Formats: sequence, C-alpha cells, structure tokens
Amino acid sequence: MKFGTKAIHEGLNVDLPTGAIIPPIYQTSTYIQKTPGDHHGFEYSRTQNPTRTALEKNIAAIENAKFGLCFASGMAAIDTVCKLLVPGDEVIANNDLYGGTYRIFTKIYANYGIKFHFAEMDNAGSIEELVNDNTRLIWIETPTNPMMKIIDISMVSGIAKKNNILFGVDNTFATPYLQRPMDLGADIVMHSVTKYLSGHSDVILGVLVCNDEELAEKLAFIQNTCGGICGPQDCFLVMRGLKTLHIRVQRHSENGRIVAKYLKSHPKVDKVFWPGFEDHTNHVIAKKQMDDFGGMISFVLKEHSMDAAKELISKTKIFKLAESLGGVESLVGHPASMTHAAVPKEEREKSGLVDTLIRLSVGIEDAEDLIDDLKQALG
Repeated sequence: MKFGTKAIHEGLNVDLPTGAIIPPIYQTSTYIQKTPGDHHGFEYSRTQNPTRTALEKNIAAIENAKFGLCFASGMAAIDTVCKLLVPGDEVIANNDLYGGTYRIFTKIYANYGIKFHFAEMDNAGSIEELVNDNTRLIWIETPTNPMMKIIDISMVSGIAKKNNILFGVDNTFATPYLQRPMDLGADIVMHSVTKYLSGHSDVILGVLVCNDEELAEKLAFIQNTCGGICGPQDCFLVMRGLKTLHIRVQRHSENGRIVAKYLKSHPKVDKVFWPGFEDHTNHVIAKKQMDDFGGMISFVLKEHSMDAAKELISKTKIFKLAESLGGVESLVGHPASMTHAAVPKEEREKSGLVDTLIRLSVGIEDAEDLIDDLKQALG
C-alpha cells in the first residue's frame, strides 16, 4: 500500500455499531466490564482509548512501524524515552537540538545522574569517540532544528547496533512522507505531532513508534503509569490532518524550494540553510535518505545585527511571527530568543546558531505571495 493510501485508511476501522467511516471521539474516562477483566479491550482511558488507539495505529503504519504510542506533547514523548534510563547512563545527542529537548536533557534528567554528550555528527568518528560502557541512548534530529544539518541515519544505526545502544530519531522536520528512519535502522522514532502530522496549528500532541515488542511494552508501561496522554478530541483532529499529510508536504516542499532559491539569490542574504542545495553540508546524505527536502529554511542576513533580524521578522505579513512550525500557514521565528532560548548562547553558537539567524516554516500558500512578502520585508 502506498503512503497516501495508508495515511487515509490504515488503523481507521469503520465504527461497527454505527457504520461511521470516521473513528468517533470516545469522550469517556472508563468502560463497563461484564466481570472483572471481561471487557471489550478498554478499561480506563489513561490506559487505552479507542480514538487514541486508532491514531496510534495510523501513525505507526505511515512510519512502517508495528507499534505507536501517543502523548500529550512531543516533550511528553521524549520524557517517556528518558524514563527508560537510570542514574549512571549516558546519552549522545547531536549538538543542534530543539531547545526543549536540550532543556529536558540538561535541566531535568542531568539532575538524576544521567550524563549527556552533545556532538557534531558529520562522521562516525565524532560519535564513536563518545561511546563507552555506560552509553544507553543515541538521540538525533535530522534535519536538525534550526541549522538544517543532515545526519546519516544508517551510519548512526550501525554504531548503535554494534554497541547495543538504543537509537532514537526525532523525525518532526522531515515527516514520514519524506523520511522513514525505521527503515534505516532506528529503534524509536518521535514526532512532535503538533507540527506537520497535525498540520493545522490547533493541537499539541506527540508520538513514539517502534518495532520491538518488548520496547513497546516498556514505553506503554511508562505511558500508563506516568499518564502523559493526549485526549480523544486532539487525536480526532490529528487523524483528520493525517489524511492530507502527503498532499500538504508536497506543497510545503515545492514552496520551500522556491523560497530557498529566492533567499539565496537575494543581495541582502548571507547564508541559507536548506538541505536541497547541492552545496549544503551532507546534501548527498539528504538526497539518499529523504524523498524531498521539505519546507523548513534558516538564513542569516549580510547585516549581522540583531536589529536587522528583528526588523525583518517584524515586517513580514504572510509569514506570521510565532513559535512552532509545520502548519498550513507560513511562520517566521527567531530561534535565539524563541525556540532555543533555553540553550546557552555559547552552546548555540558552537552549532552555528547565531543571534541573527532567522527560521522559516514555509506553508502551503501561493508561492508568489510568499516571495512578495519576503521581498517587501527585505526592502
């Protein structure tokens, strides 16, 4: 079954009592049992909910995974992965992470005796030199947020498997339409479903998928025990969004290509970070593991001043200044003061995230209007 067909149909069984083609919103906290343990597969909605189960199956299918688990947010999903660790364990992650991920690693779990290493991951050597007997998890984003760096998923998988290390990939920027880390050797794939999978800026939700049954059971135990679940209304909205994921991401990618080329040719723009350019670092890897290059773009102006960057992002009209990404509408953001403010300045700059960097989430509007908006803002 092809991707678009799976996105529309997988996991979304017809509601048998009514024949409804769309899974209903089961707005219930509990379920009647005939005798203790004799029920229809649902006992309590923290543990399972039919609407959430349908979404979990749907997302697992489009990631080519067997098991899916949905959470209240992407951070709740990452928190669940961290709870697989114990004091003394060590984690290797790329040094260009979403600020919320960096924050939960360094401000929460580092306090419980877990050690985190942040590294450039352009080559195997930079990872292997950090591996030791205590390494339990390698965690990456690709493309990274916000520098759009590309990490070779198959390479990292080989290192993880050789050393018996759990390997997780944040696939939020690429989506399963463009990149499927499970096929490339990842043990866990995470999405901030809030972004592209939902796609309409009206839901906060996260997901983990995996293929190993024992791992899925451990994650489900934490999900149920700690209770970081999402509600059925949000699950319903995401299922509706998933039905158009392939069409939306096609348009995001088409518009992203047009906007990236425009910015690269503009005399006021110094650098553009978009993996579709042949001169982008690791473009060859991006071309190998991605089906297209998406709608996320970062760039720096030639006038390297905070005032110039702030003036630009305050002047756009169609590109709305806001947190988040992946919705149908175009957004502009300033990572250093918004999404990555939790990362210390010196750490940000090590990965290239300077104070004048601007990030775009290119939406699905008419490309001509997006270019006109940037043209007037760049002035």
